[in-house]
Amino acid sequence: MTNETTLRAGKIAAAWDWWRDAGVDCDFADEPTAWLAEVPKDVAIEAPAALVAPRPVVPAAPPRPRIGGTAEAWPRTLDDFSAWWLAEPSLDDGRIEGRVAPRGIAGAKLMILVDHPEAEDTERLLAGPQGRMLASLLRALGLGEDQTYVASALPRHMPMPDWAALAADGLGTLTAHHIALARPQRLLVFGSNVSSLLGHDPAKSDGFLPIFDHEAPRIPALVAPGLTALAARPRGKARLWQALLDWTGVE
Repeated sequence: MTNETTLRAGKIAAAWDWWRDAGVDCDFADEPTAWLAEVPKDVAIEAPAALVAPRPVVPAAPPRPRIGGTAEAWPRTLDDFSAWWLAEPSLDDGRIEGRVAPRGIAGAKLMILVDHPEAEDTERLLAGPQGRMLASLLRALGLGEDQTYVASALPRHMPMPDWAALAADGLGTLTAHHIALARPQRLLVFGSNVSSLLGHDPAKSDGFLPIFDHEAPRIPALVAPGLTALAARPRGKARLWQALLDWTGVE
C-alpha cells in the first residue's frame, strides 16, 4: 500500500469519526419522504414477528354460582322450602348461622315480602320494631296470623346487601319461585330493592307491580316503601294505608 493510499484511507476514517462524533450515524437522502401519507389499502404492512409482543392469554373467569344452585334442585313444596331455606349453603356463600325461616300458611290472603330479617330476629321473622308495626297494620286490615304469610328475600339480617350482584346471581328468580310455592291471594312487597327483583322500577318507591305471574297463578301485587322508611315517615304510612284500602276494598 502506497503512502498516498494510506493517507487517503486515514482521511476517510477521520471524516467518519468526525461525523460520528457529531451524532450522525445514519445515511441520509435529499429526496423528501411523506411519512404521514396514507398507505394504500392493497399494501399490507406487517411488523417483523420478532418485534410483535405476544398477547397474554387471560383465562376466562369462572361463572359465579347461582344463589340456591340450579332451579331443578329447588324444593317443590312450601314445607320443604322452609327447611331448605335454613340449610342450603349456596343461599349465602355457605353461611348458615343467623337465618330465619318464613312464617305463615300457603294460600294466604296476603303475603308480606321484606328485604331481610331484623337484627333482633332469631326464631321468628320480624320479631322487632318492624314486625310490631306490621302486626298493627295487619290487625287494622282485619288479617290474623292464620291469613298471612311473611317472608324475606334474604335468609338473614344483612345491613348493606349488594342488590345488583344478588340480582345477577339469580335471587329474583328464586324469590319468584318462593312466591309461587306460597300461592298467596295478594302480595305486598316492602322496599324498592326487593321489588326490583320482581321487575318493579327501583326509581319508584311504591306503586303496583304488574300482575305477578310466575309458574301461575297470577297474583295482584303492591309495592310499598321499606318498613324502616315507613317508621320514620308518618305521611308515608298514611299513603300506604289509603293504597291498601283502595287495593283490598276494605272499608
